[in-house]
Amino acid sequence: MKSLKKQLFRLSLVTGLPVLAISKVAATEPCDDFGECKALIEINSSDGDIGFHFLMDGDDLNMARIFDAEGRKVFEDQAKGPLKEQKLTETFAESAEPLCWDDEEAEEDELIVYLEEFLERWPAGYYLFEGHSDGGEKSFGETMLSYDLPAAPTEVDFDGAVISWEAGDDLGECASYELLELLVDDETLPAHPEDVPVDSWEIVLEPDVEDDDPTKALKYSIRVAGDISPKEVSVPAEYLASLPEDTPVKIEVGAIGGEDNATFTEEDGFCVNEEEGCED
Repeated sequence: MKSLKKQLFRLSLVTGLPVLAISKVAATEPCDDFGECKALIEINSSDGDIGFHFLMDGDDLNMARIFDAEGRKVFEDQAKGPLKEQKLTETFAESAEPLCWDDEEAEEDELIVYLEEFLERWPAGYYLFEGHSDGGEKSFGETMLSYDLPAAPTEVDFDGAVISWEAGDDLGECASYELLELLVDDETLPAHPEDVPVDSWEIVLEPDVEDDDPTKALKYSIRVAGDISPKEVSVPAEYLASLPEDTPVKIEVGAIGGEDNATFTEEDGFCVNEEEGCED
């Protein structure tokens, strides 16, 4: 993972363009014995799904474990064979992201985990990270999982050169403004999402093509300060020129706040380098 990060960093230096982050989890401070650790909640307000994400970065580990705020073991990873000889360092994973709303178009057996149920499953508080190395040496760290959930961005738009958006006041498909008021009133949530400060915004432009299309890998991503005004970023002309004519693209804007929790909004239907027009 670290070597891949270095490659991406070198690529950004050569091209002068930001490169899509390997994951949206971004721990910025040492975590006791670990170089990094982080646990967070990520919501896609447009698709209406919700997931638990985590990152840990230790030295020469054979085993890694995570315990939730109630002391329950929620993750264990053990190196074997050649991996045990070479050791683990950084581990990033995310849970499945079930729907958090009653989607009429969902399959009958589609798992639905409403916001209240998700919060019951993943209690707020300190999550303990534990690593084991040769000789019985152990590493420990802890990080806070917060229920401070930033509101979903709204009014996401792209005029062919500039991506713009506005701050929202709910969690999209996952929870309406009124439901969130009730969750605050009964102290399930510590604060209404509209009142959770946004530390940064993450903006991603991605070709909306089939997965086997090589253009799919040509993503543009950048993070900007939460207090940016107006809320917009210019997409480099060099990046846009790298895309073929009539490339359909989608935009994703995420609000990052409350111990790095993230709420994303997606919009599609945009066309880059339009000549004959993008297909619907």
